[in-house]
Amino acid sequence: MACAPHVPHSIMNNTLIKGLGVIELLAHSDRPLGLTEIATHLGLAKSNVHRLLQALTDLNYVIRDASGSGYSASIKLWELGSAVLSRLDLRRHAEAWMDKLMHASGESVHLSVLDRGEVVYVHKIDSPNPVRAYTQIGGRALAHCVATGKAMLAFQPDAALQRMSASLVPSTPNSIVTPEGFLQEMEKVRKQGYAINRGEWRETVYGIAAPISDGNGHVIAAVGLSGPAERFKPQKIKPFAQLVLNAATDISDSLGGGARHNALALATRSMVAVRR
Repeated sequence: MACAPHVPHSIMNNTLIKGLGVIELLAHSDRPLGLTEIATHLGLAKSNVHRLLQALTDLNYVIRDASGSGYSASIKLWELGSAVLSRLDLRRHAEAWMDKLMHASGESVHLSVLDRGEVVYVHKIDSPNPVRAYTQIGGRALAHCVATGKAMLAFQPDAALQRMSASLVPSTPNSIVTPEGFLQEMEKVRKQGYAINRGEWRETVYGIAAPISDGNGHVIAAVGLSGPAERFKPQKIKPFAQLVLNAATDISDSLGGGARHNALALATRSMVAVRR
């Protein structure tokens, strides 16, 4: 049987170092980067970078945007970061404030992050009420149709929101899918600091959410309430919104600017960006 060709450790190490350089560059970027841009920034040949990107894409560490011309870090970095940084798990870190929010409001509380145009529910504390929100940890929803999604989307760059506004699909008749309506909604969320879902994902379910920021001011997640529409009467919206804002502020403040929490933010940030 023929032996596999020996690959010098120095070559393997260099390839690994270059591959990690690509991942770090994309993880820190707030937009997709093209092949030439990556090669220039890292001082590598385009052919070399192309091979690295192909391998990283095959392994799901990197994804290409819809146009096929840009590359971004994938959700896999968050998954790895969550596993390694278990003591700094955002879910566990936020749990005390989520529990406090649930008891103050009587409604189910969610912690969500963005994965492109969807939210992923990373934690949930159920309400003791007999009728609860119909979501589960690990579940997904269209970001523009739920409160936690809108709370995070609103703080994305305007150019990203403009592109997203052209391809929105409805989940219910209440979903906001026109470009004008969506962009107006994003502006409203930015001004008031919280988002409202009025039966836009499930007709009978309402929600209120606010963004969570890391120590550098980057929106990395959102916390929110949700429950049956009949329990979210107009007179309840502002009191609920204040409770949610307080919880989001407490969680954000607790993340601070320290090195430990910035490490968590780096692991989480790849999920935040809508792929520009």
